[in-house]
Amino acid sequence: MSIPIGTREVGDGHPCFVTFEAGATHDGVEMAIKLVEIAARAGADAVKFQIFDADRLVSDRAQTFSYDILVDRATGETRTVEESLYEILIRRCLTRDEWRRVKQASDDLKLAFFATVGFEDDIAFVAELGCESIKISSADVNCFPIIEAAARTGTVIQLDTGNAQIGEIEAAIDAMSRAGNEKVIIHQCPSGYPARLPSIHLRMIPTLKQVFGLPVAFSDHTPGWEMDVAAVALGANLVEKTITLDRTIHSPEHIFSLEPQDATAFVQTIRDVELALGSSRRRLSQSELDKRKAIRRSAFLRVAKRAGEPIGSADIEYRRPGTGLWPSEFVLFNGRAASHDLAAGSMLQVGDFR
Repeated sequence: MSIPIGTREVGDGHPCFVTFEAGATHDGVEMAIKLVEIAARAGADAVKFQIFDADRLVSDRAQTFSYDILVDRATGETRTVEESLYEILIRRCLTRDEWRRVKQASDDLKLAFFATVGFEDDIAFVAELGCESIKISSADVNCFPIIEAAARTGTVIQLDTGNAQIGEIEAAIDAMSRAGNEKVIIHQCPSGYPARLPSIHLRMIPTLKQVFGLPVAFSDHTPGWEMDVAAVALGANLVEKTITLDRTIHSPEHIFSLEPQDATAFVQTIRDVELALGSSRRRLSQSELDKRKAIRRSAFLRVAKRAGEPIGSADIEYRRPGTGLWPSEFVLFNGRAASHDLAAGSMLQVGDFR
């Protein structure tokens, strides 16, 4: 199954859709627009943000959140810090006019614009913006009011599934279906910032495809892009990777995000992997067919033969190139008579036999 987003299709048989996440790594409208520009220059298909009201979302202003930061780029030294969750989220909040500026920047650069939403009125706003896909966060996989409201917009829904059981994923998809929306992309989304290797479970990608028959994405929270390469090899139809202006910024998610110079290489790597994966069927190009003749073997006469004399296996040896009668073909002619006089060292062809 494939799902259209703009002029692209997301699903098996189509190139992997590349989304850059910028929602967690901007601290205002100007930085948000810079990240949009980085995503476009890198060759991404979409950019994603998080649209919510921190004052409404966080009821306990004393609640804290711990995350890792990169202390020293040269040594790779990191440190775990703890900060008020409210202070983290308020940095990411923009006014609606500012969000319109970010969406316009995405449109101008031909990037699809995705958004994770926090409340039902945010859904109405992103629909008004012309958001091409609404994402439901892992935390809201069982928040049916938001899921159903998003589904009713008719927009493509992306469902994060970190820490969700299969039954919970099924219930969320059923809720969208009841709301009249079958356009769903399921994300295999490891938990952790950054995610630890034992939590990634890449084998869930083919499992989710088999169970639900829907396109499956991989949301990557690890440094580098090795896990994205593996995800594409396992059939991920979409990959989502966080980008930043600088990995040393002391705020969540920067530590495992791609910097501008890496974002382009990331996209190219994904495209290279897709090309290298090729087809599941063995189809040789004409150049490959021609090239193999140089290294395969043909039947050559060890001794001269007169017309009418039989040619047996003791009369030949196999040498390169493979432009004559192959060993696998000679068995069909073994013992048959020569059709004309043949000199010692002749490469045998089908026409050399009666």
